[in-house]
Amino acid sequence: MNLPQSPTDLEPSREAALASRARGILLRRLADVVCLPTSRVNVFERAMTADLLVDMLREAEPAERKKVAARLSGMIEIPASLVGFLLRDEVDVAEELLINAAVLSDADLLDCARMTGLEHRRLIALRSGVSEVVCDVLIEFGEILVLECLLKNNDARFSTGGIEAVVALTRGDTRLTSALLKRPELRPAHAYMLFWWADAETRNVILRRFAVSREILQDAASDIFAMAAEENWQDPVSRKALQFIERRQRSRLASEDEAAKSLEDAVTGAQHGLTPEIAEEISYLSGIKPMIGARIFTDPGGEPIAVLCKATGLPKQAIRALWRGLKRSEVDGEGRTSPALERVMIVYDMIAVDRAQTVLRYWNWSMTSVLTPALVRAVRNDGEFTPGEYSDPEWAAMLTLSKDFDR
Repeated sequence: MNLPQSPTDLEPSREAALASRARGILLRRLADVVCLPTSRVNVFERAMTADLLVDMLREAEPAERKKVAARLSGMIEIPASLVGFLLRDEVDVAEELLINAAVLSDADLLDCARMTGLEHRRLIALRSGVSEVVCDVLIEFGEILVLECLLKNNDARFSTGGIEAVVALTRGDTRLTSALLKRPELRPAHAYMLFWWADAETRNVILRRFAVSREILQDAASDIFAMAAEENWQDPVSRKALQFIERRQRSRLASEDEAAKSLEDAVTGAQHGLTPEIAEEISYLSGIKPMIGARIFTDPGGEPIAVLCKATGLPKQAIRALWRGLKRSEVDGEGRTSPALERVMIVYDMIAVDRAQTVLRYWNWSMTSVLTPALVRAVRNDGEFTPGEYSDPEWAAMLTLSKDFDR
């Protein structure tokens, strides 16, 4: 039979209840003091109260800590000791500040990102006005869920280095590509590097968005070509820039060499088998580096072939000749043009000559001019750098080629 409890038996539970009630009220009162305006409490009094509050919160229940975090989230300036403690707390507690606190310093967010976990970083990525510095640190973790939130956050600001790092990450995970293409910070150098490992739909987006006309540059530099010619093109810096700007795509040296084949003849010969030697010859006649030509011809999608033909003024039949030389199927099982070749033909029709030249020259120029460390690592794709006659970025570009064209 159960006997009624004595007053002595009730004493511990009663003391616990009183202590819990007293603690809860004291926590609220301390939070109220911290939130008082400067006309009521000075900086030192606020700091002292915050230190006492942090000490009590260490032993408080999560629900109590969450209530305090919610109370503080509306403050314009939260004491640093409280911010650091609460942002490192459980997600349910920290999110009160990460979601609702309008003013958190970059230092607070960086500490939270480095000292907590994925869910905390996801909440940071969702905040309005995430700075370049905070974005860079979030990107370093390489967490796809966090990066997706960050890329979709229109108020987040990416640095150039941050965008480059995300571009490099897309090589291993294409889930980021769609959101990345919508970022205003994305530049042609990034997009045309991303192009090489993108799918067909993404490639079309890149060509439509970044295949811009060079007319404004041609107008600005129209009188400089004559100056450079008078100097016999001695300055390598201006020569390289003018090669990017000029309207002519095919090699000037090849056009002046009577012994050189025409580009049309080289392509016609290629349909019987596109060897590395013929590929290099076509590259030379087209005014691009052999390694870029090899990259174009070994690309599995084939869209770069359409860009090359359009930029150099080759007819549509040239695509078929190169396709045949690469031993790729021209028809499907029902005798119709293969889907891959049809897609490449559509790209040829879609892009204008001047814009195709912009793309081709960006490939030719950016591979050895604006390749950053992050993109070098992506292009190498676990390749090993070997010193020699090629520079670091040239060798990095070479490592993207297939074994058939390996240098």
